[in-house]
Amino acid sequence: MESRRTQARNIRIEAAHVAFNRAPVVHESNGEELQYRFGPTENNAPPEDVVRSGQPSHLTSYTKGLPHREDDGLIAHPTDFQTFVRGIDSGDVRDFRDTPLGPLQRSGGQVIGRGAQPGQAIDWSSAFTKSCAVRDRKGGAVPVRAWESQGAGNTFDLEGPDAQAVTMPPAPVADSPELIAEMAEVYEMALLRDVPFAKFEHDGDVQAAIARLNQLEWFNGSEIVGLSAAAQARRRGAVTIANAFRGTTFGDCVGPYLSQFLCAGTPELGSGGQTAESATAGFVRYGAMVFQNKVRFATPYRDYMTTWEWWLDVQNGADLRGTETYEGDCASDRYRFIANPRDLATYVHYDALYQAYLNACLSMLALGIPFDPGIPFQGADVMDRQQGFAHFGGPHILSLVTEVATRALKAVRFQKFNVHRRLRPEAVGGRLHRMKNSPGNPTFAPFEPMCDRLTEIGLLEAVRGHNARQNTIHDGRQCDQERDTSYLLPMAFPEGSPMHPAYGAGHATVAGACVTILKAFFDHRYVLPGPYVYPAPCGTKLEIAAGTPALTVEGELNKLASNISIGRNWAGVHYCTDYSESVRLGEAIAIGILEEQKLTYGENFSMSLPRFDGTTIRI
Repeated sequence: MESRRTQARNIRIEAAHVAFNRAPVVHESNGEELQYRFGPTENNAPPEDVVRSGQPSHLTSYTKGLPHREDDGLIAHPTDFQTFVRGIDSGDVRDFRDTPLGPLQRSGGQVIGRGAQPGQAIDWSSAFTKSCAVRDRKGGAVPVRAWESQGAGNTFDLEGPDAQAVTMPPAPVADSPELIAEMAEVYEMALLRDVPFAKFEHDGDVQAAIARLNQLEWFNGSEIVGLSAAAQARRRGAVTIANAFRGTTFGDCVGPYLSQFLCAGTPELGSGGQTAESATAGFVRYGAMVFQNKVRFATPYRDYMTTWEWWLDVQNGADLRGTETYEGDCASDRYRFIANPRDLATYVHYDALYQAYLNACLSMLALGIPFDPGIPFQGADVMDRQQGFAHFGGPHILSLVTEVATRALKAVRFQKFNVHRRLRPEAVGGRLHRMKNSPGNPTFAPFEPMCDRLTEIGLLEAVRGHNARQNTIHDGRQCDQERDTSYLLPMAFPEGSPMHPAYGAGHATVAGACVTILKAFFDHRYVLPGPYVYPAPCGTKLEIAAGTPALTVEGELNKLASNISIGRNWAGVHYCTDYSESVRLGEAIAIGILEEQKLTYGENFSMSLPRFDGTTIRI
């Protein structure tokens, strides 16, 4: 036993050395956090203006939850942001409690406090928020919503790379062609939420969106001076119907938009192999039970946060979670296959973050997809005399594919809160809304190139028309000016984005980590058994995808990671770079865990792993 104890200690030490000897990283932000300032105030200016004079405006920083001014939607008191950062850096819960959370408190037109106090009912601004005070809250007022795990990046872990040992490149800056293109893409996606994926190829609105995007420098091949290496690697070519709103990795543009792991069923227990009937039923084997690849049917053509008051309430932390509606076109069709972007947004609104990858693993086990050839115990029993189970078997991979998720979340939380603190797309929409309705404010100058370009290509006019319809139908705004002058980003969720910054994306980082584990264990070049399927436009059934090229395990897993990550973009809560850089962050976490775990097994084995950048490594 002493020998075993010593061996166990030595392996842990060796794993620690593997982690320690990885090349150190430098965490670099884009430098905008303190760059933009409020202008000087004139004599006899009101106190609200004096406290901001010459101070950082945090125009491109995540400030959601802190008190904001009603007139411009920017942070009311710059020192609140520094308190916010102090808590993030220290991880001390006492610093978090000192950070103002909620709107400005006024009495007689004067500010009497910043943030909400325990037991205090808040007088929110918008009609929607006020209406939610009695809905599902037993008559209570809408509370404020706390930030999420802003200290997680300071924690330590006993497996895999430390949360601060991996990094991401700086995010695009406000006036860059890349961010202009990213915001344009998110706006276009918001306008297309109810177009069925099956109709994308022939839909006029999709074609119009593609035409507008291709006028932008980021997509049309125009020369862009001064791009960093990371930005150059991210740059995409012309948008086509084949690649529009899809991911950028191998397999993303092959076959139907949705990964087979989000729709196709598997053989039932006791049946034979995959058939057209089992694939189109959409039932996936879960032990002796099944689940069906369907989602709750959200009310179609219903978007949120399209009035300034509503937008402001959300920026001030109004907790509107759970107030979306699910009426649908037919009361009996409460669940359906993921037929359009709104359905995908609903999926990623409430999924357990590793859910899609656990489900994919269950699907592949039910389909009998072989493991990587380098993994042992795959020969005939009479030869190996051993089967994989606790190691190199189903329970091993099922637990490991979920195990990496928590490590990925800690790493991305450090990037979100401690390094980049990037504002969400909804906040950029607020900047553009104010610029269009109150032109000439020099505070918003960094976003002028974006405002001008999105106006020139006709996108902001399309957004204005969309929001006018929303405000007329859903919010009863029949004749006031704001009904017709809202340029805010229409959101799929009434509460908007989560209470943490945009870059990186939690869903995408977990996607990168979990999919990397699956690609390492399963034979990634294996062709999935057909028939391949896609949801019908109504979502009530699955259709056979005739003529689809062979779909590989690698391609459909990459597509699954992209679907889930970009599903958050469809909801309006993330940008493209949040997806593309975060899946690589998650991949680095998973590779580190695999490298360290390999030390703990006595068997001589290997894994061939295709990375998101197209290279292949061997573990």
